Amino acid sequence: MALHQLKCWARALKLDVIALWLAARDDRTPPFAKVVAASVAALALSPIDLIPDFIPILGYLDDLIIVPLGIALAIRLIPPALMADFRSRAALIVQRPESGIVMTLIIMLWLCLSLPIAIWTWRHFN
Repeated sequence: MALHQLKCWARALKLDVIALWLAARDDRTPPFAKVVAASVAALALSPIDLIPDFIPILGYLDDLIIVPLGIALAIRLIPPALMADFRSRAALIVQRPESGIVMTLIIMLWLCLSLPIAIWTWRHFN
């Protein structure tokens, strides 16, 4: 039961992050809310953590506390009707089918880039 609730909470957070990203780019969003929404979305979507995860306890602080609190603050700053619109648009983005063709092209690109590096490494160190 708790795992199911955790998964639902994570999906809702993901949807809210996408909605905040949309809010940050929309002209109807109040200026301060726009800055907060953009900052929170950037922090949540960035592969670089505010506090590196290898630092004991503090490393997960941004993931577990700062991001959810930032999301809550940004949502409070955006008018409810506008946030509902952003959430519905975010739901459409999340429901888009993934393209197998694009995934295949990206994998082929990585392989084409990796092959010369692998050959050079093999020749240089062997």
